[in-house]
Amino acid sequence: MTPQPPVIDLRNVSKTYSVGEIAVRALRGVSATIERGEYVAIVGSSGSGKSTLMHILGCLDVPTSGEYFLGGLDVRTADDDELADMRNRDIGFVFQSFNLIPRTRALANVELPLAYAGMPRAERRRRALRALREVGLEARVDHLPSELSGGQQQRVAIARALVTNPAIILADEPTGNLDTTSTKEIMAIFERLSEQGRTIVLITLEHEVAQHADRLIEISDGLIVADRRNAYAEPAS
Repeated sequence: MTPQPPVIDLRNVSKTYSVGEIAVRALRGVSATIERGEYVAIVGSSGSGKSTLMHILGCLDVPTSGEYFLGGLDVRTADDDELADMRNRDIGFVFQSFNLIPRTRALANVELPLAYAGMPRAERRRRALRALREVGLEARVDHLPSELSGGQQQRVAIARALVTNPAIILADEPTGNLDTTSTKEIMAIFERLSEQGRTIVLITLEHEVAQHADRLIEISDGLIVADRRNAYAEPAS
């Protein structure tokens, strides 16, 4: 049997931005692979390059040089429409700011990626309900975001990320707007998803949050300065 390619395969990826006449090198030759089922935290301070790396991993930007393969597909060969399809199909995004539609109920928020993909209403509703049950919000399906706590809103966002059964869940500072109790609840959900075999990449400033992952990648000045297994991963509960 032919082995499956890594979910993420970065090969000497660099990214340079022009700020006036100044070239800013946000990434300086980053190489890494992430296999299916891994739970990885990418940690670094502000300005380290981790946000640029997140945008590239999420197909929101493309490298200036180097190669990025997502599930074996060369992202460089994709046009804008194909990149949008890859984002909707292969990547489940969870953001710090939740990014829920304010006047749309939880169930409809979770259905959105399936609606964009043209899935029939009955099937997308079934899958959205299942995703909300998975994050413990089956009793809140008809609530608006304004009727939910911050932790509950983030759980809706996680359900939305799960509903397409993506190859990877990409979480960018998912606890940045949450209190301590809600943070523990969200990290417990990620731990359960990891135990189910989901591939999770967590971008964070917080080393305490990163310690929940099984592998830590540290980035500084656009370079990976550490990549190690986390033998002391903290339980989420």
